[in-house]
Amino acid sequence: MIRLDPGFLARPIAHRALHGTGRPENSEEAVLAAVESGYGIEIDLQPSADGQAMVFHDYDLGRLTFEKGPIGLRTAEELGRIPLKGGPSGIPTLPQILEIVAGRVPLLIEIKDQDLRLGPNVGPLEEATAKALRGYAGPVAVMSFNPHSVYKMAQLAPDIPRGLTTCDFNADDWPLVPDARRLELAKIPDIDGTGACFISHDANDLSAARVAALKAQGIDILCWTIRSAEAEGTARAVAQNVTFEGYLAA
Repeated sequence: MIRLDPGFLARPIAHRALHGTGRPENSEEAVLAAVESGYGIEIDLQPSADGQAMVFHDYDLGRLTFEKGPIGLRTAEELGRIPLKGGPSGIPTLPQILEIVAGRVPLLIEIKDQDLRLGPNVGPLEEATAKALRGYAGPVAVMSFNPHSVYKMAQLAPDIPRGLTTCDFNADDWPLVPDARRLELAKIPDIDGTGACFISHDANDLSAARVAALKAQGIDILCWTIRSAEAEGTARAVAQNVTFEGYLAA
């Protein structure tokens, strides 16, 4: 098992970077602000039409830009010219973000599920991610809600620490995922097979028995998403670190 760099447990992790006024989520400006504040950074990846790893959370452009439609139908060059709402810059690529971070703080990368049912239809985005990270010397780790994505990263980049993004996988939040698959994933069964060294778990479900069992097994416990100092204090009773937004974590 490849362990997390100690930095991932030393300072709170800014959710989608340190976003705020003039610094949209997952933007270059938010990433730079997190680096300058000494926080770890969590970002999301979606694929472009030409197979680049883009730093963007949603599948559709509408919430975060003034454009509409799937992000995956635009090239990286086109996406880079689309300004993010509330900021001066376009959608960045993973290599652009790596250049800004330059190893100064830990970088936690969530690979967004492209199968849409958390199944085995993975590969291109993981390949783009591994390619971008090749030769990167800073503390970095990858994770996904889809264990198949994490298995793929184990093959493509075995020396990069990897984990599972986890929750209770309730039907309301995962309407496209078959019931049997949701129930299976809620048990977090893929830790050993993927070689995962951590989970990033829903803060509202940290009392789950499976989380306690994994912690006892030596798996690092991160959590998402913390939005107040009070919630941070509660989460830290279980989690070794928090992913936060909307306030400045301790």
